[in-house]
Amino acid sequence: MRKYLAEMLGTMVLVLMGCGAAVFFGCGAPAEVLAVAFAFGLSVVGMAYAIGGISGCHINPAITLGVWLSKRMSGRDAAMYMLFQVIGALIGSAILYALTSTGAYGASTSTGANAFGEGEMLQAFIAEAVFTFVFVLVVLGATDEKKGAGAFAGLAIGLTLTLVHIVCIPITGTSVNPARSIAPAIFAGGEALSQLWLFVVAPFVGAALSAGVWRMLTCPCEEK
Repeated sequence: MRKYLAEMLGTMVLVLMGCGAAVFFGCGAPAEVLAVAFAFGLSVVGMAYAIGGISGCHINPAITLGVWLSKRMSGRDAAMYMLFQVIGALIGSAILYALTSTGAYGASTSTGANAFGEGEMLQAFIAEAVFTFVFVLVVLGATDEKKGAGAFAGLAIGLTLTLVHIVCIPITGTSVNPARSIAPAIFAGGEALSQLWLFVVAPFVGAALSAGVWRMLTCPCEEK
């Protein structure tokens, strides 16, 4: 249970800080994009060193799927991780809702929900799948017991998430994390809910591809 609670806490912090930056700063100007990107990335760095020793600090169902497909955890643990990640994200979004409903905020979003424009569904799907693939591949590599980055894994993962956000925010607001998308969409409602499927399916597709590629790259078969 401590692992699941750690995942809940970590995901709550990620959504509160990352989506909070989008809510109070915006995502329009280059400086705003950088602020939001670093808010997400630094949240991961902080949580990696806070709860990494307890749960591994997935705080993202796509990462959990990649880890499970890489046979590093059981199916039961994977399912419970995802459940508590969504719960944590809902708590983070609830705190943001309380803040925006009791005071002012400067950006065009009150929840940080992901979205794509009319006629941009394919672009959004490709972006979310590809950037999740890159992100989860770095996670799998950095946390590998034999070939990983050791104590620097959290830093490598957080910086990669920052990079992914810098490029992807103008396209979708950047999800690469179904839990991070589910909670804000529930509070936003409307179009955010109707588009939510993409921000669940595409990251899972990217995560599954990264797990397959990582297993291929680390195949123990002898080279001929």
